[in-house]
Amino acid sequence: MIIIMNSGATDEQIDTVVNKIRSFGLDANVSRGTERTVIGAIGDERKLDPEMFDSLSGVEYSMHIVKQYKIVSRESHKHDSVIDVGGVLIGGNQVQVIGGPCSVETQEQMDLAAEHVYTAGCRLMRGGAFKPRTSPYTFQGSGEEGLKMFRNAADKYNLRIVTELMDARMLDTFLKYDVDVIQIGTRSMQNFELLKEVGRINKPVILKRGMSATISEWLMAAEYIAAGGNHNIIFCERGIRTFETAYRNVLDVTCIPVLKKETHLPVIVDPSHAGGKAWMVPALARAAIAAGADGLLVEMHPNPCEAWCDADQALNPQEFESLMGSLKGIAGVIGRSL
Repeated sequence: MIIIMNSGATDEQIDTVVNKIRSFGLDANVSRGTERTVIGAIGDERKLDPEMFDSLSGVEYSMHIVKQYKIVSRESHKHDSVIDVGGVLIGGNQVQVIGGPCSVETQEQMDLAAEHVYTAGCRLMRGGAFKPRTSPYTFQGSGEEGLKMFRNAADKYNLRIVTELMDARMLDTFLKYDVDVIQIGTRSMQNFELLKEVGRINKPVILKRGMSATISEWLMAAEYIAAGGNHNIIFCERGIRTFETAYRNVLDVTCIPVLKKETHLPVIVDPSHAGGKAWMVPALARAAIAAGADGLLVEMHPNPCEAWCDADQALNPQEFESLMGSLKGIAGVIGRSL
């Protein structure tokens, strides 16, 4: 961290800043220029916050000079990390597509969905047993019974399951049904107590971007998980909220190369929640893979017209299989496989 002093800062004011830095166990380097004095904090600057200094007399402003996120940073791990989900690798040369319905509804629906996901060539399946909904009066998910139905359907085709955890109190239940990948949804990205809880277990975690979150906030949320000891983190871009109303969210494709530069962890994309309409999903999915995404999270329902939630954005089985075919071509062009 560096602290920039006002042009008229006194020696006493400079000493106050130096002493405050040293009180946290760091050393201080004072550089006196012709117009400004700059004080550098030497050591683990994560102990310091700019707000500690900005209110002190004689201080113009202060700022961190190294990234606050350490474990998830590319600086701490130069090579790409590959997350192993029961033998299925996310972040390697092969692009992984996670397909399945928005919500777990019935055993028959999940059995059909699992069959179509498997037939299309996927090895991971998505489905929500617990659903965060804007209205308290809409379908909230099938709960623990939904996890049971999901596990039963996926096991018939040796599929790994991905489902959202909303409440830390349900973590043991998720472990009971051996959920392969825990998803932290957009509304929970900054639920720090929940992030700490999934940080203490050895399970892959998909961390969705908050609908209005910056890249830095997203990376810091991942750092909460990593700081607990769980480094099996997968970033998922699902669109951000802007002024535009023509589609559900704006897919921030730019975040893919930015994250690839900033972190060693895999990045996947959810084109279904970004567009909000099934007809948009193929184009957004292809754009994501072309931009370097390591995988996709795509909604597919055996009969979208009968879906209990988000029916408009779900592909039917034929559309899903067609999408998988087109993605193979895109992946091949950039030297990857599907």
